[in-house]
Amino acid sequence: MKNIVVLVSGTGTNLQRIIDGVDSGEIGDAKISMVVADRQCLGLERAKDHQIAAHLIPRGEAFSADLKSILPPDTDLIVLAGFLSILNKEFCESFSGKIINIHPALLPKFGGKGMWGTHVHRAVLEGGEKQSGATVHFVTSGIDEGEIILQKSFEVSADETIESLAAKVHDVEFEIFPEAIDKVLKFPL
Repeated sequence: MKNIVVLVSGTGTNLQRIIDGVDSGEIGDAKISMVVADRQCLGLERAKDHQIAAHLIPRGEAFSADLKSILPPDTDLIVLAGFLSILNKEFCESFSGKIINIHPALLPKFGGKGMWGTHVHRAVLEGGEKQSGATVHFVTSGIDEGEIILQKSFEVSADETIESLAAKVHDVEFEIFPEAIDKVLKFPL
């Protein structure tokens, strides 16, 4: 059985989708062995509600080293699910090919420092984009620069708002995240 560690910073809706995907078998032969947050958040409560080990490591320069020190040695995949801190270069290189993230836009557009949540959706709308979507990619030391694993798009309507765009992107995330996780676990780099 493959062991997944999920990193969160917020409400944990993508964490819940991963939990549901593991429970349903959509993410095959896997379990979530740990959830780690960089701040107090609902994601930690979701983990506890599902009897998953949950840890809080405060944001800061020591985060990556502290995370590395508590990771189970048999960790097969680290999944960033609404995780807002930046992992350092050494950590990313140590776990190359074993860290993935979901991004609320069609990378390589609208990625990088400061591009998260409503910031991304606002940039998509202000840029006059005709399509948006979500991307699951490998994590490297460059922010949102890793190889794309899976991406899905949809048409942006003329009357789109930040809120409606965010809802559509979230639906796409829910669709592709379990599929991408299952794919990486079955066919690791």
